[in-house]
Amino acid sequence: MIYSSLIEKAKELRKNTFNTFVDQGEAHIGGAFSMIEMLILIYEKILNNNDKFILSKAHASIPLCLLLREKGFDVKLTTHLEIDSKNGIHSTTGSLGHGLPIATGMAMARKRLNIPGNIYVMLSDGECQEGTTWESLLIGAKHSLDNLIVLVDYNKIQALTTLQEGLPLSSLSAKIKAFNWDCIEINDGHSFDELIPVLQQNLSMKPKVFVVHTTKGKGVKAFENDPAWHARKIKGEELEIGKKELGIT
Repeated sequence: MIYSSLIEKAKELRKNTFNTFVDQGEAHIGGAFSMIEMLILIYEKILNNNDKFILSKAHASIPLCLLLREKGFDVKLTTHLEIDSKNGIHSTTGSLGHGLPIATGMAMARKRLNIPGNIYVMLSDGECQEGTTWESLLIGAKHSLDNLIVLVDYNKIQALTTLQEGLPLSSLSAKIKAFNWDCIEINDGHSFDELIPVLQQNLSMKPKVFVVHTTKGKGVKAFENDPAWHARKIKGEELEIGKKELGIT
C-alpha cells in the first residue's frame, strides 16, 4: 500500500486523540476526527519551513496539539488555541470566522514584503456561514493572494444540527469560484489516494480553496454523522464502544 505509513499515523492519532479527550474530560471529538487525515498530510507532506498553518476550527485542536508535540513542540493540550509561534501556533483561534481573515492578512503582508512561503488555513464548513469568510474571499481575490490556501472540512454538521437544517451551503464550490478563487472538491477526505494528488498539484495564480468532504466522528461508527458528537463528552458505554472500534486496549 503506497500510503501505508500515513494510514498508520492517522490510526495512531485517532487513538491518542480519543485517549486525550477521555483523560481531560474534553469534547469536540466529532470535528477532531473528521480532519485527522488532512492534518497528517499537511504536516507530513505539504508544509515546508517557510509555510504557516492556522487551524481556524480550533474547538477541534487536540489532534493538532498532539501532532505538534510529536514533532518536538511544547504545546499545551487544549481545545482552543492561543498564539505561540515558537511552538507552531501562529494565531489565537476558537471564535469561529477569525482564522481566514488572519490568514488573509498574513498572506497579504508576505506578498507586499516579498516573503516566501504559503499560508494554509483550515475552516469548518459552519464557518462558511460567517460574513468574515466571504469578506476574506473578496480580499484574497482582489489582491491575487496565490500564497493563501484554504481547506474546508466539509462534514456537513455543525454545533447542534446539520448544515442543511441550519443554514444550507449547497453549491459551496460554485459560490467560492464566483468570488474568483480556484476551488477543487475532494470527495473522500479520509483517503490519502484522493488527498495527496490534489493537494500537491500546482494550480493557477489565484488563491485556492479545497472543499474536502469528510465524515464527522470518522473512525467510530456510533459517533459518525451525529450532531451530538460536536461537543459531547465520552463516557459510560460510549467509552467502551470507542475503544473497541479504534483498537485501544
